[in-house]
Amino acid sequence: MKNIFITGIGTDVGKTIASAVVVEALQADYFKPVQAGDLENSDTDKVKKLVANTSSTFYPNSYALQTPMSPHAAAAIDGLTVEVDKIKIPETKNHLVIEGAGGLLVPLNDEDTIMDLIRPDYKVIVVSRHYLGSINHTLMTIWILKEQGFNVSVIFNGNEHKTTEDIIKKMGEVDVIGRIADEPYFDTMVIQEYADRFRSKLEELFVT
Repeated sequence: MKNIFITGIGTDVGKTIASAVVVEALQADYFKPVQAGDLENSDTDKVKKLVANTSSTFYPNSYALQTPMSPHAAAAIDGLTVEVDKIKIPETKNHLVIEGAGGLLVPLNDEDTIMDLIRPDYKVIVVSRHYLGSINHTLMTIWILKEQGFNVSVIFNGNEHKTTEDIIKKMGEVDVIGRIADEPYFDTMVIQEYADRFRSKLEELFVT
């Protein structure tokens, strides 16, 4: 069984929707180590509502912080420090999707970033969304991960921007799992459609 870490090129690029699709496609378990803000409707709650299968288990956050800010700052407001050693990855016999917070170098404390949560044997999916500057942010994220020896793939989120997607694939030398369009809404049916579309590629990259 594989641990799949989902990171983004920044905030609000679609990591949670992508996580729901991957969880549904592989009937995987889900874990978000650090949630900052929106505790009444957390990313774990959102993924759970979007996933239709009954096999997935949703694990509680190691840190649930009150303020929608970078984890190091949100933790300071709550009067605590995020300690990487206290983030325990759930033990499961199933595939596990782990969703990061923001981008790869978002600080958890004064020394550690989101990348410090990614272990050497994890498969990594980078979620990229087109905006002015997104090619730079995507390639930097891919290259940093590759320099550390990680297996990296990409999911594009948002409406098609062919020249952007093509150059990221070519210069990043990565497999593209697929693209999630800007749908009018996302519910279990829409997530299932993307899960069906992405399943064979996910199994090819992460299961076999």
